[in-house]
Order: sequence, then structure tokens, then C-alpha cells
Amino acid sequence: MRIFSGIQPTGRKHLGNYIGAIRQYVAGQDRGDAIYCIVDLHAVSVAYEPADLRRYLYDTTAILLSAGLDPNRSILFRQSDVQEHTELCWLLCAVTAHGELNRMTQFKDKSAKQKDLVSAALFFYPVLQAADILAYKTNEVPVGDDQRQHIELTRNIAERFNERFGDTLVVPRHNIPEVGARIMDLAAPDQKMSTSASTDQGTVYVLDEPKAVLKKIKSAVTDSGTEIRHAPDKPGIANLLEIMAAIQNKKIAEVEQAFAGARYGDLKVAVAEAVVAYLAPVRERYLELRPDEARLEEILSAGAERARRIASATVAEVKDRMGVGPKPARS
Repeated sequence: MRIFSGIQPTGRKHLGNYIGAIRQYVAGQDRGDAIYCIVDLHAVSVAYEPADLRRYLYDTTAILLSAGLDPNRSILFRQSDVQEHTELCWLLCAVTAHGELNRMTQFKDKSAKQKDLVSAALFFYPVLQAADILAYKTNEVPVGDDQRQHIELTRNIAERFNERFGDTLVVPRHNIPEVGARIMDLAAPDQKMSTSASTDQGTVYVLDEPKAVLKKIKSAVTDSGTEIRHAPDKPGIANLLEIMAAIQNKKIAEVEQAFAGARYGDLKVAVAEAVVAYLAPVRERYLELRPDEARLEEILSAGAERARRIASATVAEVKDRMGVGPKPARS
């Protein structure tokens, strides 16, 4: 089985990124051929600062390695180093419906926030994401719940290509965790935890100091009443239970039972301490790895070489099926 996923190098990685995606990447190394890329080309679809993009890319690389990604057991690379991604993106545009892209929820949400320019790159973002995945004949894509729609589009593109040009591309499936797929903002539990929130108060970053983590979680918005249960009318408490269940690899019902009769404050303290302990090894390892950018670059470059060998074979096959370029020599 081949596993592939990409991660944005924008902003700082938060607890939702870690639980929903990064720890899945690490687990994937034991379940199949794992390929992961840092999608710097996706990052240019919205306004950004070039110096920040490069810095964040190294930040993200160091976080992934600190979390447990092993370059000897998986492939880790920078998206822009493998040009087959963009070439395949253009080829796949031929079997992507304009109406499908218009319906993408993330395009609607992100374009509404753009003040000066809604880029065509933002509109075509899902096609490039499909190319990222399909270039490796991926079976499984570990993602958070917010990427469900994009993976469905990728499946549609692969199926449409195969119907038109012959069986070529693998139709992937998503792997969305049952618990922790959507961690919410601690200050606004009706919204997903995000680096683009108006304040940092409700966002726990992977690299936050322990004191900051404790303060944010202890200040989390809770709900009316006193009962600790996971329910739609208790989004604040439900979010804390979800975080605890994900960290402890337990079912939410088990965490509810453990805190039966406890006060909201008791739950907050327990979750805060659990998150601090959970992230501490990652933060410590990150501080060791991040200063050595030359080493990070070596890992990304070596990963790109391995990724390119796989992606180039897929693109060659796609072009042959589509009749693009010279006819390949047959042995």
C-alpha cells in the first residue's frame, strides 16, 4: 500500500494539525510506502512573504522530523523540487470540470478573505492537490476532515481520466481519524482551530511554551451547566474531550466516564497537563534540529530525488495515454 499526503508550510503548526494529520504521517510509516511533501506551491495561492515561506518550510520540516518521520522509512520532500506535480496538474485540468472547482468550500472561504486579488492559483489549488496524490498512484491519503471534499474531487478526476484514456491512475481513499479529525478553537469552539484566527488565544501551537499551553487550555470557553459530556449543545466541553481522547488514544465515552462528576476546571487542568506532556518531546527535538538548515535541505533534496523517480514514471504513462509528446519507444 502506498500512502501520500502534503502539508502546508504556512504559519505555525497547531494541535489540530498535529492530531489530525502529522501523527497519522508517522503511523503510516509502519503500514506502507509513505510519501509526504511540504506543499510550497500551494502556499503561493494566497498573499505571502517570500522570506516567511522559506522559513516556515524549514520549520515544518523540522516539526515533521521531530514528530517521528524518518527519512530512511519514508520519503519527505519539497513539492516545488518535483516538477512532475505541476506538469501533471495541467494534464489533469483536461478532465476536471469547472463546476466542480466552483463548488469547493475552501475556495469560497479563502477567496472571501482576499482583499486585493483572488488568484487563479487558489481556484486551481484542488487540481494541483489531485496531481500531488495521483502522481504516486496513492492508495491512502491521511488528512483532516476539512480535506474530505478535495479527496472526493481527486477520486472523480482519477475515475474520469481512466474512463476516457484507459486504466492508468489509482483511485485513492482518504483516511480521516475517528477521533481528533477536527480540533476546534479553544476560544471559539464553533470554529476550527486555525493559524488564521483573529487571536492566538484559542490556538495551541506545537511549539508553544508549556506555560502558554496551560494558560490557553485553562482559559478555554466552556458551556452552561456542569455535566461533562460530548454533545452538540456543549461544543467547548466536547472539544476538550475530543483532545483528551485523541492524545490518550481512547474513545470519547471512556474519557467522559473518567470525568463523570468532575468539574469543568478539573477537566481543563487535566487536558492542559496532558497536552503539555504530549508535545514536550516534539518541541525538545525541534529545538535540536531546526538550527541545522543544511541538514534539513539535504533531507528534502534526497527525498525529492526518490519522489521524482516515482512521479516521472506516472507522468510519462499519463502523457502516453493522452497522446501528448513523442510516442515512447517500445522494447
